[in-house]
Amino acid sequence: MTQQASVLFDAPGPRARLRNRLIAIVFGIVLVAIAVYVINVLADNGQLEAAKWSPFLDHFTWTTYLLPGLKGTLLAASLSIVFALILGAVLGIGRLSDHRWVRWLSGAFVEFFRAIPVLILMIFAYQAFAQYGIFPSSQLALAAVVVGLTLYNGSVIAEILRAGILSLPKGQTEAASALGMRKSQMMRLILLPQAITTMLPALVSQMVVALKDSALGYQIGYVELIRSGQQAASYYRNFFAALVVVGVIMVVINFALTSFATWLEKRLRTGGKKGRRPDVVPIDTNELDGAPGIDDFGTTMEPQPPR
Repeated sequence: MTQQASVLFDAPGPRARLRNRLIAIVFGIVLVAIAVYVINVLADNGQLEAAKWSPFLDHFTWTTYLLPGLKGTLLAASLSIVFALILGAVLGIGRLSDHRWVRWLSGAFVEFFRAIPVLILMIFAYQAFAQYGIFPSSQLALAAVVVGLTLYNGSVIAEILRAGILSLPKGQTEAASALGMRKSQMMRLILLPQAITTMLPALVSQMVVALKDSALGYQIGYVELIRSGQQAASYYRNFFAALVVVGVIMVVINFALTSFATWLEKRLRTGGKKGRRPDVVPIDTNELDGAPGIDDFGTTMEPQPPR
């Protein structure tokens, strides 16, 4: 491992290692000093008092504010991620179609919705749905958030999948063509599964973006975690504590999503097979008496009758 690393860069000498240690120590001291300063400022302003944090130990705060907001965030994020994956797969395959008009339409759709901010898409969808009565009033905000997130993230996922398919070796396509597969079969059975496995980290990053962008729904009155946290902060007058709690919840959700994606990627790469040793079955030598044997050349030898 050391020889491989030395090929990429020069191994640091004694002076360089000492300098790196000193820089790391100084940087750590600076970080600790900044943390101490921030904590002192918060303490002087009364932000670390128990009264500011105790409401989050009461079930009323969670059942009234945080849990409904968390439910709204997860609902909007899950729906938009599912629809964005479907839309991204369709557009990504469309951009690789043999028909020029399909490639042109898919490319125009992707480039158009990638260039528009998500908040504008949500506001436009909300106004359109409200004016034409497409959804009931109770579902207007949810529908607008899901549509905005789906259009934007679906366009980005389409480019991710297209890049993943184009990064595959050409031998995959040539082998499928030699087997007589149609392009739809080749895409569904060979190219798309490999592209998803290859680009899974980028896809997960985009899912995390969709989860965080669901917070923009508060601009159109959608009840999600950030909005609920602000409402709780307005009620208890503890804005800093509320934002910290909401931030921790978002970090936990994103970490869980990333961990699940990492597990899924490993499972897809290994095919769900666990590397365990095969079971060794003991053989009873008494059962081999009178059984045909095999000589050194692989020829079966029939047992000879006793003389």
